[in-house]
Amino acid sequence: MRVTVFGAAGAVGGRVVAEVLARGHEVTAVVRDPARFPLLPPAAHARAGDASDVEDVAALSAGQDLVISATRPAPGYEADLVTTARALLAGVARTGVRLLLVGGAAGLTVPGAGGLTVVETPDFPPSWRPIALACNAQLEVCRAEPRVDWAYLSPPALLEPGERTGRYRLGGDELLVDAEGRSAISMEDFAVALLDEAERPRHHRARFTVGY
Repeated sequence: MRVTVFGAAGAVGGRVVAEVLARGHEVTAVVRDPARFPLLPPAAHARAGDASDVEDVAALSAGQDLVISATRPAPGYEADLVTTARALLAGVARTGVRLLLVGGAAGLTVPGAGGLTVVETPDFPPSWRPIALACNAQLEVCRAEPRVDWAYLSPPALLEPGERTGRYRLGGDELLVDAEGRSAISMEDFAVALLDEAERPRHHRARFTVGY
């Protein structure tokens, strides 16, 4: 496959790029600042581009099999997630390329919480609300787009660097929690799940989630 990854030098994006390469696919690794090119693997095709620019998205998705967006806004710029989602969708709509978005967990329902979503629970940290609500709006932008084959991957409650085990569970719109009550996955296994979806698509115009 020929895969374009936006946010390729980020914590999740970097692991996605590594997973794409490990599986023998070609990757166009996109960052906004060329100064970050040295952070990318030598085997990646480094490109400068902006996921919030429709023209950049269209140009960098042309001739590709898949676009993955793993961008994350800086604090105070959470609304950029919505702007970027619109640009990504508009750009790939021109080229007909499938889009996988790394999203947020805030809109997942919490098991045993009476239908409350993660962001609606009483102990949800107030400082996280701006990014949580922006992720929810990002998903709604996707759901309103009828032309694009997209899928939106929500992480569990905890997404941290760790081990690549190749094991995970799949879910839909409910937060995945293990027998000990933890909702977690390593960034490495999150990338595995994303690339499994890339190679064997199961979710079309839908949100899904993963966890241990």
